[in-house]
Amino acid sequence: MKPAPFGYERPRDLQAALAVLSEADASKIIAGGQSLGPMLNLRLVEPELIVDISGLAELKQVERRGDELVLGACVTHADIEDGRIPDATRGAMQGVAGNIAYRAVRNRGTVGGSLSHADPAADWVSALSALGAKLTLRSLLGARTVTMQDFIVGALESALRAGEIVETIHVPVRPASAHWGYVKSCRKTGEFAHAIAAVLIDPSAATARIVIGAIDAAPIVITDAAELFGGRIAGDYKDRFDSRVADALLAKAGVSSAAHRHIHVSVLKRAVSEAAA
Repeated sequence: MKPAPFGYERPRDLQAALAVLSEADASKIIAGGQSLGPMLNLRLVEPELIVDISGLAELKQVERRGDELVLGACVTHADIEDGRIPDATRGAMQGVAGNIAYRAVRNRGTVGGSLSHADPAADWVSALSALGAKLTLRSLLGARTVTMQDFIVGALESALRAGEIVETIHVPVRPASAHWGYVKSCRKTGEFAHAIAAVLIDPSAATARIVIGAIDAAPIVITDAAELFGGRIAGDYKDRFDSRVADALLAKAGVSSAAHRHIHVSVLKRAVSEAAA
């Protein structure tokens, strides 16, 4: 099958792109096209206009600002995997990027595009939520900042408004004392995950941020995770992890299948072990 007919615009800069988006009633943005391309071919979406932002230099910039790394939305997975950007997460983002789908996808796919698509099984949706990232969203009316936790509102649903685009991703610098674990379960390499767990645990600060992804909704983000570790987070957190509490938490969040909960809890346990290694 081939796409339904559509118009095509390739703006010269971000301001021009925002102007086009503000005037179009049924438009879609394309950058790497790794999600939108198949959807167009299957006619799951039939936009009147495609706005190509892949050539916008403003969305490919990367810089370190104080205690955060700021990535333009059109930075590719391969840019991160290959170390072409500064590493503010001490290898966390590079490890995630290197295990996204296949190399051909990583060469074209962009961080901003992945987040905008809001697929619950997408790696950056869970990983950047765990890392505490924020997004700058821009339209002709101005810019606003939202947390990753607030940006993903459901399966394939984001907080983007009409005429708005993800401009930058702000990733906090990972402290040297913070441990990172990221594990996903796939039927075979390159396929979408059916369970994801991302954990950022800092025993010295007694804090943990845990994300359970690849569920049929927005990721489960746990910012106060002490109950998963017997009421406190310390250096022995791996041994204190309580699978029963994790299972109950998933059930409360609406994961009704015991088999699905078992898979997610197993993946979370592996991520905690990876962080402690």
